[in-house]
Amino acid sequence: MIISHAHKYVFVELPLTASTAISRELRQNYEGALHLYKHATYQDFLRHASINEKNYFVFGGIRNPLDKAVSHYYKYKTDHKTAFSSPRRPPLKKRLSFIADTSHQRKRYQFIRNRAADFPSYFNAFYRAPYSDWSILSHKRFDSVIRFERLQQDFAHTIAKLGIPLARQLPMQNKTNERRTDFVSYYTPEIIPRAQKVFSPYMRYWEYDFPPEWDKYEDTLGNLIYYHALNFPRILYWKYLRNKF
Repeated sequence: MIISHAHKYVFVELPLTASTAISRELRQNYEGALHLYKHATYQDFLRHASINEKNYFVFGGIRNPLDKAVSHYYKYKTDHKTAFSSPRRPPLKKRLSFIADTSHQRKRYQFIRNRAADFPSYFNAFYRAPYSDWSILSHKRFDSVIRFERLQQDFAHTIAKLGIPLARQLPMQNKTNERRTDFVSYYTPEIIPRAQKVFSPYMRYWEYDFPPEWDKYEDTLGNLIYYHALNFPRILYWKYLRNKF
């Protein structure tokens, strides 16, 4: 998380949304400073914020989950920054989330490594339930949301809303190695129906569309109920447990 008292803003860093690049740029050119920890939620911020800070301009990023899933796969496949083979231990107060996240991540990393799994095999193994992430906690109430697909445009628009001159185009950081830029090409005909079922509720929430060349998909009532039922424990974890123990 980044905060600027000079410009009265807070940037919430959702993983795999160019948050590393934005964070660095804010610190270098827009008087931002590290606050709490990298992927703190807005709820984490509010628990520590002063009355004045609670009125700061808030922004964060989102990303098409079809694209995000491919980037996750390549993070695991390339063992990005040895994050999965040699994970760094966090402070004690974040140990619960470390154990949960590391177990989840190492399982995926080992699956890809041990089986030389391609993306469709990985996707079929680990994407079964309706997808969500913690952008559903509060991002829709933010003053600005930067879509990864419109990164430069949305970042410039956000800086303009803050009344700050744009210093330069946003430099890219922390890019995923090896992967092709066209994420749609990773979705074979065999996994497209699964992808539509898994991602449809979240994509509808954020007004994303499936590729026009895919067959039309309509969510079933059962899938929507499943999505909302899963979000209840997810939200409890993200808001109250993720960084408590």
